[in-house]
Amino acid sequence: MQAQNQSNTKAGLEALLTPDNCALILIDHQPFQFAGLRSHDTQTIINNVVGLTKSAKAFNVPTLFTTVVEQRGGFLIRQLQDIFPDQKPIDRTFINTWQDTRVTDWVKATGKKKIVMAALWTEICLAMPVIQALGEGYEVYIVTDASGGVSLEAHEMAVTRMVQAGAVPITWTVFGSELQRDWARTETVPKLAEMLVDHMGNVGTSLNWELQLLATPVQS
Repeated sequence: MQAQNQSNTKAGLEALLTPDNCALILIDHQPFQFAGLRSHDTQTIINNVVGLTKSAKAFNVPTLFTTVVEQRGGFLIRQLQDIFPDQKPIDRTFINTWQDTRVTDWVKATGKKKIVMAALWTEICLAMPVIQALGEGYEVYIVTDASGGVSLEAHEMAVTRMVQAGAVPITWTVFGSELQRDWARTETVPKLAEMLVDHMGNVGTSLNWELQLLATPVQS
């Protein structure tokens, strides 16, 4: 039984993400893809993928932007480009990102076996590279709330398909929380708290309220 548990890469402490064991690939968060997005509202996906990318930067996780035929589909949205302003996204003709050797060479150079991905659209631009990468021995984590499809059904069926192939579904706040893991790691707490305030809605407003109360002098 113990040997069986050790072979299960989806369970145990080693299944969790750390700043040192993963890389992030963001695929096709461009105007054309957003125009076809119907599984989520656009602002939610922008908010979540920006929070996800800021988390990666805060913890120094290797991060790659890639677009598809940007002269037709539009440049990477400014909110993401501003996080890594010096990074030029890899612009592809392949629909399947994993077939572009520039992408796979980048992954190999990171030395990471856990690959986190988010994309527009879920059913095509996320599913294809995820399924191929899983087949090549990578552990793939899909950020479902920073991805979206042309319909709710398309998104949900794609997630089901990827999970059946072995992918691990997570959300953007799970990513940051697993990287932080311990509140005693105080050097990254301010950046994580900033992301909660900026991108996590009522959790952020509640945190600001708590900070307000802590700073309020006690009335005698």
